[in-house]
Amino acid sequence: MNATTGKSVIMERDLPHPPEKVWRALTQDKLLEQWLMKNDFEPTAGRRFAFRAAPMPKWDGVIACEVLEVEPLVRLSYRWESLGLKTVVTWTLTATNGGTHLRMEQSGFPSEEGAFYKGAIWGWQGFIGKLEQLVATLN
Repeated sequence: MNATTGKSVIMERDLPHPPEKVWRALTQDKLLEQWLMKNDFEPTAGRRFAFRAAPMPKWDGVIACEVLEVEPLVRLSYRWESLGLKTVVTWTLTATNGGTHLRMEQSGFPSEEGAFYKGAIWGWQGFIGKLEQLVATLN
C-alpha cells in the first residue's frame, strides 16, 4: 500500500504556545526523545534517520524514517516504516491568536480495522499528550 493512499490517523490540538516552541519540540532530537522516542533526527529533506524504542516480541524497536519535507514553523513530514508498513507522518502548524493549531496526520494505513491503525491512534494520543506537556516547559 502506498503511503499516499489508504486511511489516515489525524490528531489536532490547539496549544497556548507560539509555533516556534512547538517547532523546536518537533525538530530538535533531544526534545523529540523526551516525548516520542530516541532518534538521530535532523530537519533536512532527504535525511534518513531512525526512531528507537525498547524491542518487543516480533519487533526490533526500530522505525526507519526519511525526512520528506521541511517548511520551518509550518510543515514537517517524514516517511515512517515499521514491520513492513510504510506510512507518512505530517505535522502542520498554524499560528493562532492564542498560540498554535497543531495537526498530525499519519497516512497510508490499509484500513481502519487493522492493528497498525488502532495502535497508531492509541500511540499518538499518548505521544501528543507528552508533546503538549513538554512544550509547556520550554522557554
